[in-house]
Formats: sequence, structure tokens, C-alpha cells
Amino acid sequence: MTHAQPPGAPRARIPGPQQPPPSHPRIPAGLWRRWLWGGLTLWVLTAAVTYATRNTTLLPTLILLGSFLVPAAFALWAYERHGRDLGVSLILGCFVVGGILGVLGASVMEYYLLHPSLWVFVGVGLIEEAVKLAALMYVLRRQPRVRGLRAGLVLGASVGFGFAAFESAGYAFNAAVGMQGIDLRSLLETEVLRGLLAPFGHGLWTAISGAVLLHFRRPNGRYRLAAPVLLTYLGVSLLHALWDSMHGIAIWIVARLTASDLPLALFAQGYIPQPTDAQKHLFTLFSVGGLVIISLAGIAWVRSLARRDPSWRNTP
Repeated sequence: MTHAQPPGAPRARIPGPQQPPPSHPRIPAGLWRRWLWGGLTLWVLTAAVTYATRNTTLLPTLILLGSFLVPAAFALWAYERHGRDLGVSLILGCFVVGGILGVLGASVMEYYLLHPSLWVFVGVGLIEEAVKLAALMYVLRRQPRVRGLRAGLVLGASVGFGFAAFESAGYAFNAAVGMQGIDLRSLLETEVLRGLLAPFGHGLWTAISGAVLLHFRRPNGRYRLAAPVLLTYLGVSLLHALWDSMHGIAIWIVARLTASDLPLALFAQGYIPQPTDAQKHLFTLFSVGGLVIISLAGIAWVRSLARRDPSWRNTP
């Protein structure tokens, strides 16, 4: 027999079921903007202090800030908008581990397999796009459930941007160290140029190939090297090769249009001896215009893949 409690008597509170803690840490919204603008401010401040004091101990800070600023911002944006369910650790693993493995693999294969020739950039494109896909597969070796176009776009872009960041750090270091000592101006120019071009290079290409690779991944985690996967790999490798060789292609087009009798050896050296003003303007037009066309082709390819996946449209 139960008795009702008198009015005013304290009531016992039975704790409800507690929600399990999230399996992975969550990044607050808008972090990519704070990273981009905050990092840009720190990079400018570091560059000014380095220039004023000539303190070479600041060079690693300057190189790392400039090399990772834009790639990391785009990786954070991809996570916040379309990859929160994938988890921070997976995005970070693709960016860092995938990027480092890609750079190492590309360096070894290019050293042993490539030799100076007119087709060297085709080999560079094939090798670098292959090692980035292999790095993505390695990072996902214990994640058999990660599959689909959206996951491939986000994780492939993370690997590509990680590759771009570590590669840019190497180019910046090479630009800084010259025969006459430290060349700070060359370092800053290299970082600005590669930072502006970073969104249209490795991250874009590996997002495309990664999306198709994970789209054809089996439920048990095995990869299917189906015809669309191989054709996509060859397609992004071609975009990569055209991007790298656009300087030489622009020289060749200018020489043909201006009826200049230039030997092929000059194309390998990458310049036109004593160019006229018209040749300079044409070279700028074709070199920059070619990069724009390649970038637009890659962006259109990514958008076509994203439209095929309803989950991409349903992410915030």
C-alpha cells in the first residue's frame, strides 16, 4: 500500500539516461575563417619582423605559416560543411599522414623513374596522383565503412591539401636558400603565389579521384579498380600534367603565333631569348589563361560529382 507524500515534501529526482559522450571531438563552426584571417595576420607580422631584424631563426615559422595557411583553411571548411560525421581524427589523419606519405612516395618514384624529357610532366602527374590515392587508401585501411562520393570528396581533398602544404614548404625553403644567402623576397613571393593557387591544384584533383574511388568501394572495405576509377585517375593526371607544363605550352604557342624560329632546347629551359613586348603579353595571356581553364574544368568536375550525391546537398 502506497501513501501520498504530504504537500511541500521534497521529491526524489531519478536521473534520466545520460547521453554517451561524442566519439570524436567537434570543431566549432567558423574555425576555418578564424584560422585563415588569424594565420594571415601572424604570417604578415612574422614576415615584417623577419625583414626588419634579419633574424633567420624565424624562417621556419614563416615557411610553415605560409605553406599551411590556405590548405588547412580549405580542409577545415570541407570538414565543417560536409564532413563532420567523418570525425576530426580522420580528416587530420588524411591531411597529415596522407600528405606526408604522398610527398615521400612522389619523391622516391620521381627520383628513380623520371628523366628530363618533353613528357616529364605527364610522368609527374601520373606518379603524384597515384601516390595520393595510395596514401588515402592507407589511411582508410581500418575504416571499411567509409565510402561514397561525399566521403571521397572531403577525404581526398584533405590528402591533396596536406600534400600541397608539405610540398609548398619545400619549395619555400628552396626559394629562401640561394647561392648569395637568404633570399627573403623570393621566399615571400613563392608562398604568396602557391597560396593563391593552392585551392585549384592538389586538393581539387585528389577530391575528384578520391570521390570516384570511394564511390566504388565495396561494403567490406575492398576497393574496386573499375573503369570509371581508372579513367578518373587518368583524367586528373592529365589536368595535373597540363597545369605543370602550362609555362612551356605558353612559350610554344607564342613562338608559333609570332613566327619565331626558336629551337626546342629553349622550351626545356623555359624562356624566350630577348622577347618583344607582344611576346611578353601573349605569354602572360596564354600561361594565366591556361591555368584558369584547367581550374574551371576541375571545379566543374567536382560540382558534377557533388550534385550526384544527395548527402552533399543535405549537409549544412
